[in-house]
Amino acid sequence: MSTVRLAVDEDRGVAVVTLDRPERLNAIDLEMARELSATWQALRFDDRVRAVVLNGSGERAFCTGIDRDAVVPQPSSPYMQDDPLLDVGPKASGLWKPVVAAVEGMACGGAFYLLGECDFLVAGADATFFDPHTTYGMVSAYESMLMAQRMPYGEVARMVLMGSAERLSARRAYEVGLVSELTERGGAVAAATGCAAVIAGCPTEAVQGSVRALWAAKEAARTQAFAQAPHLIALGNLPTERQAELFAARHADFRTR
Repeated sequence: MSTVRLAVDEDRGVAVVTLDRPERLNAIDLEMARELSATWQALRFDDRVRAVVLNGSGERAFCTGIDRDAVVPQPSSPYMQDDPLLDVGPKASGLWKPVVAAVEGMACGGAFYLLGECDFLVAGADATFFDPHTTYGMVSAYESMLMAQRMPYGEVARMVLMGSAERLSARRAYEVGLVSELTERGGAVAAATGCAAVIAGCPTEAVQGSVRALWAAKEAARTQAFAQAPHLIALGNLPTERQAELFAARHADFRTR
């Protein structure tokens, strides 16, 4: 069964991509990672589509990062570690059609691989953002690097270092610029689709050239930062067994600001 749904509105020129594992809070397993990459690749060739909306199925979460049950085979060399989330975003697949994220519920951890490659975010009032890596003995590398290009440094640092103890509310995310529009609960997809339809009505070449130009403005810094990420992760992550212990001992107490 597919873990990613694609719906195309030919009249408006808009595609809606939906992460479809609501029973797992839309966590990304290896199948979803493959399907996301394939979906972005397919959209590159679909001339009916001029703008894209990305959202998550269900009310509880946009995406909660990588599925902790996913088994990722790794080479024995520390110089050849594989990260299955590096290819899940649209820009990683060379898709220069604009992608608007519609966030409802939780967006955390590996969800930032996706959000970091969307062009802007719309969020429902109940959306929350957090990064639990440090709580569970893991380095937040790629996630924090991507968010550092979208939020003020202090806000990213606080989110990363507070781990699972604190969540960024949709309102606060809007105030610091991570979210460009705040809607009522359940209204993010409609608002994002409205924006996408307006964008799709503009000349395609100008839109895609603008997306590429914007990405180029931050691409060099991102590439340099990403080059360091594998080494920082290898140095700072606790052993997998200890991470699992910390995750199993997690508690539900957190503060939303």
